[in-house]
Amino acid sequence: MSTSRTIASSLGRIAPALLSVGTLILAWELYARLSGISPTTLPAPSRVVAQAIQNWPALLENTLPTISATLLGFACSLAAAFIFSVLIDFFKPLRRALFPVFIISQTLPLVAIAPLIVLWFGFGLTPKIMLVALVTFFPMLVALVQGYAATEEDIESLLASMGASPLRIFLLARLPSSLPYFFAGLRISITYAVVGAIFAEYAGAAKGLGIYILNAKNNFRPDLVLAAVLVSATLTLVLFGTTILIQRLAMPWDRLAAERKP
Repeated sequence: MSTSRTIASSLGRIAPALLSVGTLILAWELYARLSGISPTTLPAPSRVVAQAIQNWPALLENTLPTISATLLGFACSLAAAFIFSVLIDFFKPLRRALFPVFIISQTLPLVAIAPLIVLWFGFGLTPKIMLVALVTFFPMLVALVQGYAATEEDIESLLASMGASPLRIFLLARLPSSLPYFFAGLRISITYAVVGAIFAEYAGAAKGLGIYILNAKNNFRPDLVLAAVLVSATLTLVLFGTTILIQRLAMPWDRLAAERKP
């Protein structure tokens, strides 16, 4: 019975999203078929899916480099965000010294900085990793710093009264309290990671979804452009869902508390 309720609850949560997306796709399909618009201007969703299936080998060949750049760049971004957040938490003046630099880095337009990074570091994987890290770093850093600051003072005072060192207090109190904030920042960042990798490929790459989209656009094939966009969107959803799964595994108490709510 419990399993049935869980399945029913899950279906109830995703039903509105499926309904809204399905409605948009259906409206798009009907408009493309009944309006007389040219497929070279607006292909129907059925045509996009058919082209994605037909050109799947080429799409897969170009998706793998994008996945590599996304995951490696995001891993570097995650490591850097954690290291800098810890340094900022332990050494408060660093926040005033580093945060303006980090904020300025977020104001740099990718359309201007991406070609420069490719020029400086070549057409390999390195510039793509750097651009993905640049796009995804700041939200996670801010989320972690805010999470540390959200630690209850009574818990820190209790641990300090028991002789806990600052490092011990950080590990037992401040780090666990930052988990909800961290995963919120992680979900925000992961949605930008794939876009960052594709944009980096626009600036210069041999293979990747960005190059595939660029070539399809130059050949006036909007169906292939949208097929690549479909792959990109699917990849983003998979990564987003993975972060939710990791959060549930890392914070089982949070899931149990949510299930107890009426």
